[in-house]
Amino acid sequence: QLQASGGGLVQAGDSLRLSCAASGRAFSNYAVGWFRQAPGKEREFVTAISRSAGNTGYADSVKGRFKISRDNAKNTVYLQMNSLKPEDTAVYYCAAAKTTWDRVVTAPAGMNYWGKGTLVTVSS
Repeated sequence: QLQASGGGLVQAGDSLRLSCAASGRAFSNYAVGWFRQAPGKEREFVTAISRSAGNTGYADSVKGRFKISRDNAKNTVYLQMNSLKPEDTAVYYCAAAKTTWDRVVTAPAGMNYWGKGTLVTVSS
């Protein structure tokens, strides 16, 4: 089970850190991704991290502003979001995919588990 938290209302240029906490064992066997869905738009990939954090991936729209990390001892993945823009406004979801080697998973269809989203609103 995954639980995303940390969303809120911020102004453009501000920062937020989202957390994705996982319950259960063997969290380190899962790659984790963040996706977002803005009103009226399809869910899109934001960033992903491999099971041991050896590999990461980012959407072009967030490169240089967002950073994903994980602490397997705490069963938690973090998304540090800096220099937020109004177009970052969306519901953010974390998802996990069981992988047999240290790779990222960026496609929603490749995820095995999804958490409930957390709303991020960036005002201009």
